Amino acid sequence: MKIAIDIGNTTIAIGLSKEGDSIDKLYRINTDKNKSSDEYSMILNDYIKECDQAIISSVVPEINEGFREYFLNHFNVVPLFVGQGVKTGIKINSDNPKEVGADLIGNTVGATTIYDETCLIIDLGTATTFTYIQDKTLKGVAIATGLTTSKNALFSMTSLLPQVELQAPKKALGKNSVDAFKSGLVYGHASMIDGMIKRVKDEVKRDKLTVIMTGGHARIVHELCKEDITRDDLLILKGLLFILKKNIK
Repeated sequence: MKIAIDIGNTTIAIGLSKEGDSIDKLYRINTDKNKSSDEYSMILNDYIKECDQAIISSVVPEINEGFREYFLNHFNVVPLFVGQGVKTGIKINSDNPKEVGADLIGNTVGATTIYDETCLIIDLGTATTFTYIQDKTLKGVAIATGLTTSKNALFSMTSLLPQVELQAPKKALGKNSVDAFKSGLVYGHASMIDGMIKRVKDEVKRDKLTVIMTGGHARIVHELCKEDITRDDLLILKGLLFILKKNIK
């Protein structure tokens, strides 16, 4: 069994793959920096029963050691962490390549392998990121505030706005505070994404561009966008499996 894990700031995605070619089972748990290694070990035991190879993408270094110990202690497997020295087949055109997160690398490998070697990846998580890849070279990134982050910030700064579920109301112009709040968050985010896609197309001088959307909030926003976008909720985990194949024979 091959295990691919994406440790994000908000959630942890755990993908199980029998042959290493596709994700057969997916589990998601909340990220909690205060959880001990033993607590994470108990949670992982519920989902992982066997493992011969493991790969991890993490943007939360505080809990990496706990995951490393889990695979070593339970399966005698040293997990591969995406980072410096790992073969990806991706070139990084950046002022500081070390700043490029493992999540962006995983998404990039997945997108360029499955869809197109030149593409724009939109990842809707704690932040909403736009990653432009040209001929398998990471050319640039834009980072915006994520949907839940925006909602929580607005709620914490205002006394009268209610907590609401992140879903689109029937109309853009709400007639009550709940619908008005939902509209600004969800339709506003979709419009921001459409605008950023157009801006990137203009900047790289491409009228046609393959665009892939992924991340926890993709299901909320995808159908509201007017641009042509392919949604792939498992993009990073697929990318991690490709990276695993490149590095472990």
